[in-house]
Amino acid sequence: MRLAVIPARGGSKRIPRKNIKLFHGKPMIAWSIAVALESGCFDEVIVSTDDLEIAAIALAYGARVPFMRPADLACDHTPTIPVVAHAINWFEQQGTVPLDVCCIYATAPLLQPAAIRAGLDLLNETGAPYTFAATRYAFPIQRALKRMADGRMAMFDPSHFATRSQDLEEAFHDAGQFYWGRATAWLAGQPIFDGSAAVLLPRHRVQDIDTSEDWTRAEWLFAAMQAEAGGG
Repeated sequence: MRLAVIPARGGSKRIPRKNIKLFHGKPMIAWSIAVALESGCFDEVIVSTDDLEIAAIALAYGARVPFMRPADLACDHTPTIPVVAHAINWFEQQGTVPLDVCCIYATAPLLQPAAIRAGLDLLNETGAPYTFAATRYAFPIQRALKRMADGRMAMFDPSHFATRSQDLEEAFHDAGQFYWGRATAWLAGQPIFDGSAAVLLPRHRVQDIDTSEDWTRAEWLFAAMQAEAGGG
């Protein structure tokens, strides 16, 4: 079976109740549920949560919540892989064996069904243990700056001060939207970026949401995408 796991714990420090805060008229998690269902890739779309309110909202928007996540997997420092592995193990204990499993973050309103389908296609085409969404850095990371203790600025790598941008190697970063993986890779705890393949997205379709500034920018990008899709 193909399984979508949407992790959504109740605790969120920087943006309280982030997973269910209203975003363009719906709880944030509703957008991830909708795109998972619309993709047509999954036999099951579930939400892994420790929070009863999140569970109720997830059910209302069409996901299943077949179990409540244990407290030891719902703290501030719990990584993604053990949460997905827990879901896989739960299904196996019920007699259903997931083969391909996609973790979709609850705070990914810019994610589109086509990207999820592209990730599955890439997983099958490449034989990689994982595929995920990524995008290009807007500026060469080799020319990045840091702020010193005295407030002054310095280059991380001064050797690239005079290097032309076009002569520097292009760099990419995780879009923080989804991770397709073989169930065996999740269960083995294999790092997601170890030998994985990426679906490259344009930068305007990527926004990590950790701060109020991130949230505002995501709302702007979402509105622009909606207007473009509707011809507005």
